[in-house]
Amino acid sequence: MIEKTMKIGELLEQYPEKAEILLNAGMHCLGCPASQAETLEEACDVHGIDVNALVQELNQ
Repeated sequence: MIEKTMKIGELLEQYPEKAEILLNAGMHCLGCPASQAETLEEACDVHGIDVNALVQELNQ
């Protein structure tokens, strides 16, 4: 299960197929080193994305 406290790098390592959802949500910097160390919640905050809605979509 994906949680908002997961780091982006960890999420993509475990669920590489979810990258498209993140890209469609507006996270276009998935490959940058900083994003790999950010939690999903931190990245959503930076990009103005509703983290709870995104987590729900990622877990479908």
